[in-house]
Amino acid sequence: MPLEAALDRARTEGLDLVEISPMASPPVCKIMDYGKFKYEEKKKASEAKRAQVTVLLKEVKLRPKTEEHDYEFKVRNTRRFIEDGNKAKVVIQFRGREITHKEQGTAILDDVAKDLKDVAVVEQMPRMEGRLMFMILAPTPKVAQKARELVRQAATAAKRTPPPGAPGAGKPTGASSGAGEKAEEADEEKKEAQAAPAAAEAQSPTAS
Repeated sequence: MPLEAALDRARTEGLDLVEISPMASPPVCKIMDYGKFKYEEKKKASEAKRAQVTVLLKEVKLRPKTEEHDYEFKVRNTRRFIEDGNKAKVVIQFRGREITHKEQGTAILDDVAKDLKDVAVVEQMPRMEGRLMFMILAPTPKVAQKARELVRQAATAAKRTPPPGAPGAGKPTGASSGAGEKAEEADEEKKEAQAAPAAAEAQSPTAS
């Protein structure tokens, strides 16, 4: 179709003529509502971003002489973080002459890896950087897949739930609304029945 004819048709229909394949020969155009098209594209991009899993790296610091209670507390927190689909950098910090006993740091990192082996794998083996020894743990494929599914479900639920103030948000269903109306009618009838004898007595003539 000639360009002028396509433009005339778009104007007649109150739409836009949009070039969608400029490199084609001849270029391919489409008659559409360009504003609506841009809105839908933005909405799709927003939904895709909401469903995307963002992997964070949490740093957990320990000492060669970390007490058992503190160790267990930090391992529990690391487990929860990994179960959310994130990674953990476990760091052993040496001070003073502690650096001469690197085997203690290695032993602690081995214990962490063993305690979390059901949810994490060692992505980077222990290594030294100055006075720090660290390793990086990543979720197992099964844990990572579960975390992605939870994010998708949350995104789907957010998509289905109307925002506050939207039409239909916070309104009772038809069944509950009908039940409420029937209850109100019953209360009105009861009040009328109680008021009837008093009204009749007030209208009757007084005995002389």
